[in-house]
Amino acid sequence: MFDDKKLWRNRIGVRVKELNRYLRYIFNGHLVIVLIFLIGSGAYYYQQWIDTLSSNFPAEIIMAIILGLFLAYSPVYNYLLHADQVFLLPLENQLRGYFRWSKISSFIFQGYILLLVLAVLMPMYVKVSGTNYRLFFPILLLLLVVKAWNLVVSWHITYFVPSSVHRSDMAVRYFVNTTFSYLLLKQANFLVLLCIGFIMMIYYYFFHSRTKEIGLKWDLLIEQEEKRMASFYRLANLFTDVPKLKDTVKRRKWLDQFLRGISFSKEKTFLYLYSRTFLRSSDYLGLFVRLTIIGSLAIYFISFGLGQLLLIVLFLYLTGFQLLPLWKHHQNKLWVDLYPVDPKHKQNAFQFLLMVIMSIEAVFFAFMLSIKGEFLYALVGLIIGLMFNWIYVYFYSKNRLKF
Repeated sequence: MFDDKKLWRNRIGVRVKELNRYLRYIFNGHLVIVLIFLIGSGAYYYQQWIDTLSSNFPAEIIMAIILGLFLAYSPVYNYLLHADQVFLLPLENQLRGYFRWSKISSFIFQGYILLLVLAVLMPMYVKVSGTNYRLFFPILLLLLVVKAWNLVVSWHITYFVPSSVHRSDMAVRYFVNTTFSYLLLKQANFLVLLCIGFIMMIYYYFFHSRTKEIGLKWDLLIEQEEKRMASFYRLANLFTDVPKLKDTVKRRKWLDQFLRGISFSKEKTFLYLYSRTFLRSSDYLGLFVRLTIIGSLAIYFISFGLGQLLLIVLFLYLTGFQLLPLWKHHQNKLWVDLYPVDPKHKQNAFQFLLMVIMSIEAVFFAFMLSIKGEFLYALVGLIIGLMFNWIYVYFYSKNRLKF
């Protein structure tokens, strides 16, 4: 006899075991130190910023916008596999318990994230509104109720295939969530909140009644689950090899101009290959852009000179460390090993490209300091950044990758 609860326990067990295996690589000693430094620095400057806020600062609007995002994004983690649309399809009517536990586990995880977000935003709210922290748990409780509503509505939306329905639903729920959060933080009349709650129930009932007689869209559910896991695999692949990861490549023709300076010679074969890979792969180029933007903003807003210099080295390290998998990006492609090229050219090409990328980032960081008028720190930061890049590329990466 089919036991849907046993199936769910098996799936959640396998998923947790897989996540734990890769998380051990992600949260290694180096990254833990970096995270502690970032969290400590962020908490310090966040508290300093909060002390400067006045009573007319729009804290409620900012919090409502942020909370609205975390409330509206409420996927149900279903743990389905590609083969399930064949083997579990005949058992669809017996999977109610399976999907019920999937909703519960999704609510627990996302509710915990919501708690952390509210905990971070609460000091700003207390400072501006003049209230105290006793409102934290009542606000959290009501937000968790709204989160549960988002989850069940999001589940019923998966019964619809057209992407327009999904986009419209996300827009409507984000507006409702933001409005509710704002009125809640402004401590509006409870009857007003009840009216919004009544609108939510009507919205839920509409989709619930529409999907009563509709079967599950297995291909859509599996595709969504695979996309979520692919995002995690891309993150884990920055720290270790992930066999299940599928590469995503975009043409980006407008970036071809950066490759025109590479000559068509045997010595430049791998430089051209690695450069193409960096520019076309969403993992490497996107990571470089994100870290450069985040690092530039952090360096610009932090006024402590030594802290700015430390941040330059920190973000250069993060960028370099997470670009190291580029070395093994083509290791499973046989045709790359058939190149009649000396292996030393491959190592030289990778190190040269890594040095160029990190140096461009160092220039960006120094430029952000010069915008603030701190020209001495900009010059020192550029020199320290370039020296760190040289040591990292030609010594650290060489030992880590075992050239």
